[in-house]
Parts: sequence; structure tokens; C-alpha cells
Amino acid sequence: MIRFLIKGILRDRTRSLFPVIVVTLTVAMIVLFQGFLTGIMNSMFLDSAVVSTGHLKVMTRAYQDESQLLPNDLAILETDQLIQKLNQNYPDYFWSPRITFGGLLDVPDDLGETRAQGPVYALGIDFLSPESRQTEIWKLENRLVGGKFLASPNEVLLSSKLANKLEVTIGDVVTIIGSTMYNAFTTYNFTVVGTFKLNLGPVDKQMMLVDIEGARLALDMENAASEILGFNKDLTYEDQATITLRQSYNETHNDSTNIFRPTMMALRDVNQMGTMVDFSNAAMAIMLAIFLIIVMIVLWNMGLMNGLRRYGEIGMRLAMGESKGQVYQSMIIESVIIGFIGTGLGTSIGIAMTYYMQEVGLDYSSAMEAIESSDIIMSNVFYAQVTPQLYYIGFIPGVLATVLGTMMAGRAIYKREMAQLFKELET
Repeated sequence: MIRFLIKGILRDRTRSLFPVIVVTLTVAMIVLFQGFLTGIMNSMFLDSAVVSTGHLKVMTRAYQDESQLLPNDLAILETDQLIQKLNQNYPDYFWSPRITFGGLLDVPDDLGETRAQGPVYALGIDFLSPESRQTEIWKLENRLVGGKFLASPNEVLLSSKLANKLEVTIGDVVTIIGSTMYNAFTTYNFTVVGTFKLNLGPVDKQMMLVDIEGARLALDMENAASEILGFNKDLTYEDQATITLRQSYNETHNDSTNIFRPTMMALRDVNQMGTMVDFSNAAMAIMLAIFLIIVMIVLWNMGLMNGLRRYGEIGMRLAMGESKGQVYQSMIIESVIIGFIGTGLGTSIGIAMTYYMQEVGLDYSSAMEAIESSDIIMSNVFYAQVTPQLYYIGFIPGVLATVLGTMMAGRAIYKREMAQLFKELET
């Protein structure tokens, strides 16, 4: 029977070509949209995790309450021991200390007098430890504008925007003016060895990067850290897994009387990232539903028109002894075949387009540069991402819409009385 239907589809191309085209284009759009959305969201999650949040983040409860003020007097102590426990208890993640601090960056002239000054947002990151993966995930060697990467705790990297603003050149000595963990006034000299551009919107306008040991020397924070960031070892964010881990950790560290007890946050808990996670899931579900409804309506109308054109064929099959149920069944099987053909073609085209956008990307630099908020961590170039999900995601709406559209159109034929069908055949 299936062979007979396939021959019929190939013989009457005017009947089958349009639904195949509709399904192909729809599935291709679904695959491309999903690939683009996945790429944007995964890139945003990873960029946010690397720069600010981690997939998971551990800090003291007191620091969490005042985190916007960068209160390093409320920092985590004995971080080496805590990181060792985290690695033992949660081996699917790697953990890295982080010191976040602000201050005034002073650029002296040849006489030691202030030549330029400006506020600075600084990160002390474990770049130089042999076991650290921070150099890998920051990809700074690819983002250097000038100079070289860090080689010692007394060296810093400045964002190219900050360096240009303060007219700092490679090799200049700059002074960070701020306060220590014990709220004492501090000044510390660093040598600028490179400049970088993260291409993450406005986030790096005032950024300075230093190895965590250099930050500890400047701020008197031996074996202390603002936060400890955890990253999934394959660098993919798994929302439900991080929620479960966060809940488990906080249940075992629930001493409400100790403001310095460690507490854990997931990526979704920071900077409204949870809203973005939920948005990506909802957007995909809504898109699938919209495309499904549109294709069903189109194929329903097309099925009604084809049904009118096929009255002669239907009447002949009925006259030869087939029942209306058998005719209806054959129409459904035919729609399944058309659905699979269209879905296969659409998936291939969609993956090809997604792969192209994965390599080329879509540049939004001008729009991102206009954003002033430093809380937004988003790449200036949006890339799609080819994932295993793309190879099958289109089959559900593609085949289902085709079958449902044919079923709705076929009901008009199935419900008609036999005599009425023959009467319409004669006319």
C-alpha cells in the first residue's frame, strides 16, 4: 500500500509539491530559530558565568546581602580548604576563587605626579595556578588588543577602552587606590603588560584584570576571596542540576545565626538570569505552537482543495469497494510520507543555515555599544549553535502538522454520505 501511495505522490506532483514546500520551509525556520536561540543563550550564560556569576557561586551570607558594594571585609576566609571540600563533594564542577574590588586607578607621570585618574572595576582571578582553567575559559589570548598575557602577580591587563581613556601604554606603572579587607587605606603598584577587548557590550569599559595573588597582596586578603565560582567541567549550563546542587548545599549550611557561613547561588539567581533561562524555554515552546497552528491551517485549506480535485479518484475507489475509512486511512498515511519528506529536507536546510550562522555570526556591535548598563553581559556578535537537538526537533511539528491538517480536511469527505459523494462525482 505504501509503495502505491508513494507512486501516487510522485505521479501527481502538483498535489504533493506544495505541502512539501510548506513543511520544508517551516521546519527549516524552526531549526534555524532554535539553533540561533540556543547559541545566543549558551553564549550569554557562559559569558555571564566567566565574567560574573559562575554556574554556581559560593560566598558568605553577609557578602551576598551587600554584594553590590563589593564588601571584601565580609569575604570568605580559608578559601583553600573550602575549595578542596567543594572539589571532593562536587567533582562534576571545578571551583576557582575570585576577588572583586573597586578603586581609583592613578597613572603617574615621569615625576611621580598624577597624570590621569579614573574609577576602575577590578577582578582578581586565578590565572597563574597550574591547575586553573581560568585562562582557558576567558580566552584572553584571543582577546588581547596589545601587549602580552599575565606572567606574574604584579602585572595587570586593562580594557582597551580604559587604557585609551587614561592614555595608558604597555609598560606603564599604575597605582590602585582603595581599601583592604580590614578597611585600611591601601595603594599598590602594578605594571600594565597588555590591553584587552572582551566584546561583551559595556561590561569592560572600566575593567582591570589581575592574578588573584596580586589582588591579595594589594588588599591584604591572604587565603581569602570575595567569592568562589563553580563551573561545569564541560562548560555547559544545566539549570536543573545547578538548582538541585544549590539546594543541597544550602540545606547543609543553614546556620542562620552565622552571617559568615558560606551560601551558594546558581547562575539563574544572579542578574535576572533566571528570567532569561525561562524566557528561552518559553520562546521555543511558543514558536513551535505558532508554527504548528499556521502549518495546520495552511495544510487544512490545501487538503480541502485537493479533496475537491480528487473526488473522481475517491469516487472510483469507493465504486471499487473501498470503504470511506480505508480512503481516509490512505490519506493519513500519504500525509505522513509527505511530512517526513518535507521534514527531512527542512532539517537539512535548517542545519546548513545554522552552521553558516555558527561560523559567521550576526554583528550587533553598534547596538551593544549604545547600551550604558554594565550589568548586561552579552556578546557583540550573536552566533547560532548546531546541537544534536536540531536533528530531530523539526520532526514533531513537521509531521504532526501535516497529519493533523490532513485529518481535519479528510473529515469533510469521511462525514459525507456515500450517495452524496457519487452525486458530486457526477457533477
